Amino acid sequence: MALITLQGTTVQTVGNLPAVGTPAPPFRLVKTDLSETNLQDYIGKNIILNIFPSLDTSVCSTSVRRFNKEASLDSPYTVVLCISADLPFAHKRFCELEEIYNVIPLSVFRSPEFGIDYGVTFINGPLSGLLSRAVIIIDREGTVAYTEQVAEITQEPDYDAALLALSKLAG
Repeated sequence: MALITLQGTTVQTVGNLPAVGTPAPPFRLVKTDLSETNLQDYIGKNIILNIFPSLDTSVCSTSVRRFNKEASLDSPYTVVLCISADLPFAHKRFCELEEIYNVIPLSVFRSPEFGIDYGVTFINGPLSGLLSRAVIIIDREGTVAYTEQVAEITQEPDYDAALLALSKLAG
């Protein structure tokens, strides 16, 4: 399990992020139109999983905006999946209000196993049951190529490191 802090207080996740070089765990998540999607739908593209607790926090919404802007530059070969426990309706409302069109917002509300399989579900503290802040990049073949478990929930991920890892896959 990962030890993370929330404003200095230690909280734990159910496990650890998948190891770099291993196959990405399969998943089934819900889109804003309530249809389901899965990992296989994106094989053949580089996949950025931007995982976070809730769109209703400033850091989470900032990460969605930033990945919408930055990672979409490689859009024919990359897909950005923004994943949280927020309901699909909240994802849709947020993306429409913010004019965010280059990411795919996804909810785990029907699939709590996602957080377990990816090791990101909080098991204690005030955010228990929500997902930790993490970035995982999966290559075109479905192999984990990069991971970052953000150590302090109130901090943003290392966008530059994630985008550098992504650029190495684009070649």
